[in-house]
Amino acid sequence: MYVTIRDRPADGIGPTAGKVSATVLLLGTVSLLTDVSSEMVASVLPLYLTAAVGLSPVAYGFLDGVYQGVSAFLRIAGGYAGDRGGQPKWVAVVGYGASAISRIAMLAATGFAAITAVVTADRLGKGLRTAPRDALIAEASDPATLGRAFGVHRALDTIGAALGPLVAFALLWSVPGSYDSIFVVSFAFAVVGVAVLVLFVPNLRTTAPSARTGLRRVLREVGGRRLRRPLIAAGLLGLLTVGDGFLYLALQERDDVAAVYFPLLYVGTNIAYLALAVPMGRLADRFGRARVLVAGHGALLACYLLGALPSGGPGLTLAVLLLLGVFYAATDGVLPALVSRLVPAETRGSGIAAAQTVVVLARFASSLTFGVLWAVRGPAVSLLLFAAFLVVAIPVAAWMLRGAEAAR
Repeated sequence: MYVTIRDRPADGIGPTAGKVSATVLLLGTVSLLTDVSSEMVASVLPLYLTAAVGLSPVAYGFLDGVYQGVSAFLRIAGGYAGDRGGQPKWVAVVGYGASAISRIAMLAATGFAAITAVVTADRLGKGLRTAPRDALIAEASDPATLGRAFGVHRALDTIGAALGPLVAFALLWSVPGSYDSIFVVSFAFAVVGVAVLVLFVPNLRTTAPSARTGLRRVLREVGGRRLRRPLIAAGLLGLLTVGDGFLYLALQERDDVAAVYFPLLYVGTNIAYLALAVPMGRLADRFGRARVLVAGHGALLACYLLGALPSGGPGLTLAVLLLLGVFYAATDGVLPALVSRLVPAETRGSGIAAAQTVVVLARFASSLTFGVLWAVRGPAVSLLLFAAFLVVAIPVAAWMLRGAEAAR
């Protein structure tokens, strides 16, 4: 089922067959600016917390789990709020605004508890905005090219994610230990992103002005048989997805190059993601989004195996970064593209939010588990254990997702 309701059809902002709409490009610009902001902080956070603050692997695992999973608490609320009023843009504005404020709040966060609170506020903002934003992308796009539309958005998003660590690295290179400058510049980028969203992104409605999507209908759609197996499959795979920070810390322990250029490891992954986001979206549109989603976890499995090797070098480090980029290109935009066609337009934001909530909660549990394993057995053994479980989970997820797209 696909319903197109546009406030200003003459502007050319709605879906056009075979093309990516201007709304998607504008939302991509917002995400680009926001990701410059967020990745400036995220790229230095693992090293800062373990080397400067002195957190143990278990403590870092908790904070990484918060970073990965706390947004789950507002994803469903954000998706439902956008569906309820039929105007997801303004829900997204609140989420982007909350994350922007958290950037400047990092200036006053000096201890573990304060840093955890700021990270939590940032991730809650992300949780609130993600599903309404993705609902806008789906509303503004041709159903036949949803994978491409999400791929273009994620590509623009990833340009920001690649630029953020570069800006952070340049600031730290110019003034070693200048974390305050990172937080201030990060805040400036976030504010500009919010301004673009408020001033330029059209307020597309996902329901008729007089309609109200009730909670009972949302629960019926989210818990229905069309979504049940995809949600279980996504959760299973999420439980075995190690956070980027852990992979990079494992590379740092093994390779001098990774230790010296730690913030740039994020850049390598994001460049690979940027190059592959649109091609993977097109592959998903052509050969099946579920198939590409599962195949992406094969690349993650290869990351674990290469990261667990006792010795490496620049070549193996680059291979891990490339494979991690493949994983994100094949999963990050493909999952909402898959889920968005399994629910009616009126509950699209809630359906996308349900899938994203399952994934982030699973990754929260994954980060905590991996942090404990690291503390007990070390990074190499922990990666091999996760790889062994992923070998079993991939075919199980493929079986559960079989025929999912035929259920539309």
